[in-house]
This record gives sequence, structure tokens and C-alpha cells, in this order.
Amino acid sequence: MSATASTPAHASGDETTDLSKQYDTPLGLAHTTMQALKDRIKLHYDLASDYYLNLWGEHIHHGYWPTDSSKAADSKETAQLNLIRLLLSISDLIPEERGGDGTTTTEQEQQQQQQQQQHPLQSQQLRVLDVGCGVGGTTRYLASALGAAVTGITISGKQVQIATRLSKSAAAEPSAAEGGSSCDDDGFIPLGDKGGMVRFIELDAEKMGEYFSGGPEASLSSSSSPKENDGGKGTGGGFDVVWISEALSHFPNKALFFQNTHRLLRPGGKLVLADWFKAEDLGNGVFEADIKPIEDGMLLPPLCTQQEYVNLATDAGLKLLGGPKDISKDVSKTWDISWSLVQNPSLWAFAFSQGRDGIAFLQAFRAMRRGYANGSFRYAVISFVKP
Repeated sequence: MSATASTPAHASGDETTDLSKQYDTPLGLAHTTMQALKDRIKLHYDLASDYYLNLWGEHIHHGYWPTDSSKAADSKETAQLNLIRLLLSISDLIPEERGGDGTTTTEQEQQQQQQQQQHPLQSQQLRVLDVGCGVGGTTRYLASALGAAVTGITISGKQVQIATRLSKSAAAEPSAAEGGSSCDDDGFIPLGDKGGMVRFIELDAEKMGEYFSGGPEASLSSSSSPKENDGGKGTGGGFDVVWISEALSHFPNKALFFQNTHRLLRPGGKLVLADWFKAEDLGNGVFEADIKPIEDGMLLPPLCTQQEYVNLATDAGLKLLGGPKDISKDVSKTWDISWSLVQNPSLWAFAFSQGRDGIAFLQAFRAMRRGYANGSFRYAVISFVKP
């Protein structure tokens, strides 16, 4: 399908199609427990990740069109990279004098890259934890652009399989493309010419604090066990960056995420975040019309406001570094394109075969578009630093 699918003529988000009418379903199914919600999220991504890859590509997140010319010319894929670069910018991970792809020509960085290639995971190599990594598109980008050692975690075993397969296909070592093993002892796959590397672990993000600190969760099955140099033992503090894009809205206990992030970041380490939010001071009518269908169809616990995230982060000991930068108007085109892409009978048939959650997910696309149009649904990027 074309990455530059045209925007439908109506921008209110309320328009329906014959398919959406045929499969319309009541919303409002309650989550009996938070574990039940997690199980539904895991099942959703296990079943739907191949469809995500086919429709959205390897970056399963919003696109960002910051200018009129960008909105007119940039493809979905280009816009998705625009969003990653914006996150790098607001977190000062790429100074302004660097290129948009993270490249520099300084002699010092060239020496660092050579050292990283000779001995992975040396002290100067950036260590990144990509939380809710999906099929690893952003994980691979960060590894290649920054020469970083990036660990991606996801609740979906299917996504780990896809991410590992795609990474081996893109790996620097020829053996990867031929199906051979290109992983080191820690399960990392080398990528790019800057010494970058990735690995993927199936893990409930709410357990990441214990897992990467050598606690009880360290024995969870994965491609590798936690090591002192990638998470620390007992005290954590082994990551330079925790990156989370459009995943935190799925977490029932958001305060725990910020606490775990503080635990795992080294002093001076950064949290880089992009997510969905509800607007401040919404009336009940607007909430029920715009936000509740999104929470229901997208399998979300109650959405937060941007200020609530800032409060949770600062309560956990993090300091605001950049943002919140509200870019709702510059990402909303994502759902115009998405609504066009999902008008595919086979996709709706698949969703129908998965029961109510599958149909509610596709129906929620209309609510996303309506929420953006009405200003009740928001999107922002934020960065924090551990003092």
C-alpha cells in the first residue's frame, strides 16, 4: 500500500465506511483486573504484529509532519523518522550541529566508534533501554545512528521473534542474512558501522526494575541474563537512556514505570518519552464521546494529562529536561492515513475473527481522528534527566 495515501476529504473523524458500519460494535467493555488487561494487550500484539508490520512498517508509532511542506510531501515512513529525530533533539542526544541521522565527523567520535567495534559495551558506549519496542524499528535506528547498545523489551513474544529476525537481516555480519547466528554472549546483534547493537527480550515492563537490577526477575527466560554492565546488580543505574514511545499509555501503574526508570538510569541519564494524552479539564460528555472509545479500543487504562506525567516523573526523582512539547496538530495525519489503510476487507475479517477487541481496535481509529480534530485527544513529547 502507498505510504503517501491521500487524506480523506473529511477531517472530523466521524465519517464511517461500509466496512466500519458492517462491523460496528458497542464500546465500554470493562477490564476486570489489570492482569486481564495485560493479557489482552499481549494477545493483541501477538496476533496483530504481522499486520502492523505490513501496514505501518517497522516503526509502529505516529508520524510527525512539522511544516506545511512536510505535510504535503513527506511519506508516512519519513514522518516516523521525523518523530524519532525530534525526540533525540528534545533530549539533547544529538546536538544541533549534528546531522539529522546522528552522524558527526569529529576525530574523537571516530576514535570512539573504532573502540566500540573492537570491544562492545565499553564504558563510552551509550546504553539504551527501549521500552515497548514493538518490532524493533526504533531500536535498530538508535543503535545504528548513535552507535549504541540498545535493549528492546516488549510484552509480546511474537514481537521479539519479528524484531530479532528483522535485526539479523539488517546485521553487519553476513552470517545474519544467511540465517546464521550473529549474536554475542549477551544476545546482542551488531548493526551499522558505528558499533551499534540490539537485542530483544520478552518482558512485562512493570518488572524491568527488578529484572535489570539482578533481582528475582533476572531468571526470566530471555536471550541473555542481566549483566552488571547492562543493568547493574542490586542498585541498577546501568542505562544512559530509557526510551519509551507510545507504550506508557498501556501501563496500569505509570508511577512504577517512572520509579523503575529512575532506578535503572545512571546519574545524568535521560528518559525520552512520546505518548498519547487526554486534554486538561474535559467534561463528561466529551470524555465519553472522544476519550472512552480510544481507551476501550486501544486497550488503555485511563489516559493521563501531560502534567500528570510530569508530576509522576518529578515525584520519582527525575528532572524535566525538555517539553512537554504538544505536537498534536503535526501528528494527526497519522490517523487519516491509517483510516485509509485499514479499509481492507481482509483486515476487518481478521479483526472480526479475533472477537470484540479486534473490531473495537479498528473502530477506535475514528475516535482517534475525532479526538484530534476536537482537541480532546493530545500527543506530546517530553524528556527528563536523572540528577
